[in-house]
Amino acid sequence: AEAMAEQYLPRFAGDTLPKGYIGQILSVADKIDTLCGIFSIGQKPTGTKDPFGLRRAALGVLRIIIEAKLTLDLREVLVFAAQKLSVKVDANAQLAKTEQYIFERLRAYYQEAEIAADSVETVARIVITQPLDFDQRVRAVNRFRHLPEAESLAAANKRIANLLKKVEGDIPATVNPNLFVETQETALYEALQTQEQSVANFAKNADYEQGLRALAQLKPQVDAFFDHVMVMADDERLKNNRLALLKQLRQQFLQIADVSYLQC
Repeated sequence: AEAMAEQYLPRFAGDTLPKGYIGQILSVADKIDTLCGIFSIGQKPTGTKDPFGLRRAALGVLRIIIEAKLTLDLREVLVFAAQKLSVKVDANAQLAKTEQYIFERLRAYYQEAEIAADSVETVARIVITQPLDFDQRVRAVNRFRHLPEAESLAAANKRIANLLKKVEGDIPATVNPNLFVETQETALYEALQTQEQSVANFAKNADYEQGLRALAQLKPQVDAFFDHVMVMADDERLKNNRLALLKQLRQQFLQIADVSYLQC
């Protein structure tokens, strides 16, 4: 009986969440069913009109998953709901829009929590479908941004992203240390090799704050590299090898978030 009553929580912004696990699951299931069903018949909210309370339902789903620490994958839940609705409507066609709509509600959620919008954007850009995991990354980035290394590393990531976008053709998958000319190339490469496994382990264990702290230690090598190394060298082999090195640096950060979107 308690779980049945909790199924309708939260009823409004700031309302109590279901306390019991069964109530939490029932509430999420009920709201996901509503969202999928309404989206499938083309009744997505427009402007200020939201006659079916979909904004409240979406935020309720996110709050329950995050605050009750449920390791649910929103995409998987939506796919399951669409399958159950398939005898009546084609919900599959609207799954991507439904997922996007739900995750967009996080912006207001974090604004209320006084978490910077660009911290949220760094995680939104790498497409995380588990709301709890999304939340853990956002909060780790929001703490990272206050480190003294954050501004420089965010700028470096932005510079690397712009360089990689301009490249025509494939960037080598591996770095060849034999092609290093400057000592700063070697220093950055060795620093990346040293941190690679620990960052991967931190990311695997969802210890994103420690992962970002480990990456923050790369600041001296990253700064020295950009101060002394010409990335877009005339020699094609040197240029491609340097781009491959920078791509490896960027990939280590992207295991957690795209910090190039930080406005420190």
